[in-house]
Amino acid sequence: MGKFLAAKIARFTDLLMDAVCMVDAEGRFVFVSAACERIFGYAAREMIGMQMIDLVAPADRERTLSAARAIMDGQPTAHFENRYVRKDGKIVHIMWSARWSESDQLRVAVARDITAAKQAETMQSALYAISEAAHASDDLPALFEHIHQIIGAMLPAPGFSVALRSDKGGCVEFSYHVNAHGRTEPHPLACWLGEEVLRSGQAVLLTPATAAALPPALQAAAVLPDCWLGVPLTTGQGHIGVLMLQSGDQPDHARYTDQDRELLMFVSHQVATAIQRKQLHSRLRFMAQHDELTQLPNRRLFLDRLQMAVARAQRHQCRLALLFIDLNKFKQINDEHGHACGDLLLREVAHRLKHCVRESDTVARLGGDEFVVIVEEVLVADDALQIVDKIHQVLAAPMLLATGLGLAITASVGVAHYPEHGADIEQLMRYADQAMYAAKQMEEHTG
Repeated sequence: MGKFLAAKIARFTDLLMDAVCMVDAEGRFVFVSAACERIFGYAAREMIGMQMIDLVAPADRERTLSAARAIMDGQPTAHFENRYVRKDGKIVHIMWSARWSESDQLRVAVARDITAAKQAETMQSALYAISEAAHASDDLPALFEHIHQIIGAMLPAPGFSVALRSDKGGCVEFSYHVNAHGRTEPHPLACWLGEEVLRSGQAVLLTPATAAALPPALQAAAVLPDCWLGVPLTTGQGHIGVLMLQSGDQPDHARYTDQDRELLMFVSHQVATAIQRKQLHSRLRFMAQHDELTQLPNRRLFLDRLQMAVARAQRHQCRLALLFIDLNKFKQINDEHGHACGDLLLREVAHRLKHCVRESDTVARLGGDEFVVIVEEVLVADDALQIVDKIHQVLAAPMLLATGLGLAITASVGVAHYPEHGADIEQLMRYADQAMYAAKQMEEHTG
């Protein structure tokens, strides 16, 4: 294209906010308007002669070349969207329209920067997705996985961590942590970053170039070509934790930018709110299913677990044992030492009972001084009898309560076996209850 014609075109196109460019059959820029420098960061003289495709984000190059071929085949394109990499490394979203000039052998395109609109759309979608995840997730681990997926669609996040403020001492504890290679122990830099963000309440962008700001012991760990971004999780009650991203330890992984930090800060408020709501929901559900005094499962949760245990035993054709436990002369302890002392005793009994069985078994409090134990996968009847002997032993040991009083207590225990003593939970509970009262009568008779 002649210099006179280019100058004449530039007088008009330089007035436009949208960029006008012309690309030859080999894909090189031969003309760009003044708006190109604002959008792409390159001066006009730098862009002339550059391959257009070299500016396109790698993930969008194939479909961009396909669109270019269609244009050159005589199919004008309108409102085509793709991403370009600016001179400063930032990503810009472009919507352009183009047609092929056969006489000039040029593709003529008008491009509009829609980055701001795309970011607003992305943030709005992310906020909606996080809100939906908070309702759809059964617990905090599931919520963290959903949030990882949502943020990973916005920013590179092969490494992703959620560290929440501990109830003890205020330090951070990693509730969710994944790096580019899977779940591992948090990197020392992640631990430092979490504490630093929680301490300052400010977002921290950490790159190898800023390693000098790190404590000397961590500087060596920061020479890897990865990048870290941490932002506080803040609610009306203050900072509840930290959200952290790690770009990855490969040289070709993208580095985080100030723009990414602003984006993550924006969504972090919604993430914090979702976490707080899920924590509140978990606490309320725990309170509804557990005894307030001993923190053991209550009658409702016990019945659910017994129903599931019986179903599993039926399915796998195995045995289980149900133990009913009633403390002896507990009313006498309440009358002589007061209900506060009785409550402390019940807590200690609950603690000791839990140590008599496996983690997979269930110890619950039905109410008053009545406890139950579900022992699954019992091989022979003697297995349950050994647990009964252990219960008698641990309860016989004196209990030093917080009041300074030392007490010992005994218990009557009744045992029911599935399937010998019942095919459903009602039959099992009735048999165990009767066996417990028989043991109590014997205790009273011998005592």
